[in-house]
Amino acid sequence: MPAKRRCQFQGAEPCNHAALRIVGTCSHCQSHFCGDVSLPEHHSCNKLEDCRQEAFSRNKARLESERTVASKMTTT
Repeated sequence: MPAKRRCQFQGAEPCNHAALRIVGTCSHCQSHFCGDVSLPEHHSCNKLEDCRQEAFSRNKARLESERTVASKMTTT
């Protein structure tokens, strides 16, 4: 059995908890964290701004595709 991965959080106090196997890997920076700091906001993810910009662009494209155009509206 492989050795347990340890949390890679390096804040004011480095964390020494075991990293979670499934949800402990940050999908943005690919680092491994325990349950306390697994969210990008909690471990000060260096790719957080890229993540926010990507989500903003995706939502913008979705909303623009659903925009109501006056020529498509029926008039009675």
